[in-house]
Amino acid sequence: MTKKITMQQIADHLGVSKFVVSKALSGKGGVSESTKERVIQAASQLGYFAQKNAYMKNVRRDVPTAGAGGNKQSVLVLMPNIRFQTRDSLYWGKILDGISARLEEIGLGMVIISEQSIDHFLHILNPNGILGLIGVGEISTSLLLEVHRIGLPMVLVDHEDPLIPSDTIFVNNYDCMSRLTKHLIGIGHKRMNFIGNARYSRSFHDRWIAFRSVLEENQLQTDMKEEWLFQLEGIQDFQEQIKLWAIRKQRAGQLPTAVLCANDMIAIDAVNAFNELGLAVPHDISVTGFDNIEDAYRTKPALTTVNVPKEAMGKKAVEQLLLRIDKKQEPLEKILILGEVIYRESITRLVQKQHS
Repeated sequence: MTKKITMQQIADHLGVSKFVVSKALSGKGGVSESTKERVIQAASQLGYFAQKNAYMKNVRRDVPTAGAGGNKQSVLVLMPNIRFQTRDSLYWGKILDGISARLEEIGLGMVIISEQSIDHFLHILNPNGILGLIGVGEISTSLLLEVHRIGLPMVLVDHEDPLIPSDTIFVNNYDCMSRLTKHLIGIGHKRMNFIGNARYSRSFHDRWIAFRSVLEENQLQTDMKEEWLFQLEGIQDFQEQIKLWAIRKQRAGQLPTAVLCANDMIAIDAVNAFNELGLAVPHDISVTGFDNIEDAYRTKPALTTVNVPKEAMGKKAVEQLLLRIDKKQEPLEKILILGEVIYRESITRLVQKQHS
């Protein structure tokens, strides 16, 4: 039987007192943020959080059956209102729609919280009145630690934390981007770039790794590996960055025949940037996106992209949360939902381009 990891072991590992570890893991004051981060990371590496009932309180949570009488129980949905991650988003909003629809089907309520402050979050949180939590998008480790500490079952959608264990729901980012990249190679493209911040999220990272792997497998651009990724900076308004990048590529005679973007919003900015430079899509350069938001088929030309079943991901998160509540001791799961490549007018065969 595996020996239980204790706070004293974490303290010995870091060379600090058990009191410091206790303070950091309890969420109380008295330790600096840097020390708290070190303690959380060490605890995770040593397997402290992965232990069954590391923090779990004996809070009874029964999964209701559809149409059950009595007070309506609720699920907490945490989606910090940061960057473009909002309820009005063409991407995140659809995931929320899926969560809401499934909860309504089984007679549960939904409480949406966009709070980023840990103190305010704890004030709102009442574990006795909530079945569990569904986190949507990027959420800080500190907030997730609070959820884990009180023993609230949780499922994360399109996000995973490297330190705090939980069930997660993703689209199969790697496979979809791999398929899309191979298709472009199949229609004649041999000089391609990936555009996006590969560090922004696990999904973006997986899409970039898939693109890179396919180029390596096909031994394309082996002398230009450092050029495969155009790393965007910041969180929005990428059009100007892409425009300046394309100008540099043109001057160097290295403009790719296709760019694969980390998501549709970046792809739309890329199309607009190329149009400003007098580059026609797809005649001069092919462009693809990822997510299949509504604007993807409204833009001219309509974007080739990957359809992420956003509502289905939301519904699956609800089902996984109920399963976790019912079977707490089962191994945590990372669930991949199949996505579908949607071929539209923003890409073309190179033979067509050459003979046009």
